[in-house]
Amino acid sequence: MIQPVNFSFNAETAGNNAFQVEGKTENAQQKALEEFEYFVSLLRQHNIDVTVVKDTPFPYTPDSIFPNNWISFHGNTICLYPMYAPNRRFERKPALLQMLKDKYGIEKIINLTPYEENNKFLEGTGSMVLDRKNGIAYACLSPRTYIDVLDDFCRKMKYLPVVFHATDENNTPVYHTNVMMCVADKYVVVCLESIKSRKERDGLKDAINMTGKKIITITLNQMNHFAGNMLQVKNTEGEQFLVMSSQAYHSLTNKQIKSLEAFNPIIHAPLNTIETNGGGSARCMMAEIFV
Repeated sequence: MIQPVNFSFNAETAGNNAFQVEGKTENAQQKALEEFEYFVSLLRQHNIDVTVVKDTPFPYTPDSIFPNNWISFHGNTICLYPMYAPNRRFERKPALLQMLKDKYGIEKIINLTPYEENNKFLEGTGSMVLDRKNGIAYACLSPRTYIDVLDDFCRKMKYLPVVFHATDENNTPVYHTNVMMCVADKYVVVCLESIKSRKERDGLKDAINMTGKKIITITLNQMNHFAGNMLQVKNTEGEQFLVMSSQAYHSLTNKQIKSLEAFNPIIHAPLNTIETNGGGSARCMMAEIFV
């Protein structure tokens, strides 16, 4: 997790991120830092191991709080991803990469960033929601998720792509798959309502059903409150938790909460400043480490 230094509304990402709201920026950095620190402390209270790296003021990286878009971990391999916004590409800071390589014994880097030269993008585990156990990469196509980059990732990392289109109530493409879908070990939270094509919707359900996971659906309104932006994590004792923002949690029905808690406890933290200005939530703030 990256502790913010220059967090603010990023105009370069707002063009295709309908979750961002301009004009809510007063004291955004201080408020975001307070939300970040509380979130980290809450995770650590549950014995979840969190590596916190403080961002640097230069180069200017207002969205560095969302590291899962530029890096993913796969044993002793990391993947680096092509980013839509030019000022987000500076988040791949050489000193940070070297620290991660040293700390986690990284031996191999899959570098997809040259696609930026052709204006093609795949923003990590924002663009893809990975079922690591079954080797499936779920992805809704958008200006931030190009199918040929996805196919390249899948070839290199031995994943099967499951591709579809998702839109909000204004028919705007959902910018990242991880705001409408979360894959856990025994269940999937997904906004099927956002997939207008019946063929694509049925194809997605079939792919999930083949893995034996339970489908827990959310509505478009719940998606707009970041109820799809969740991540299942494991603590140092091997206990699993589902992590989300308080906004997401409070948008859920009692029935949905009971369904989720039948699998694992829920952890939620207030992230309103980060969600409003950044257009991302709890899942986006965590680059999960598999070593």
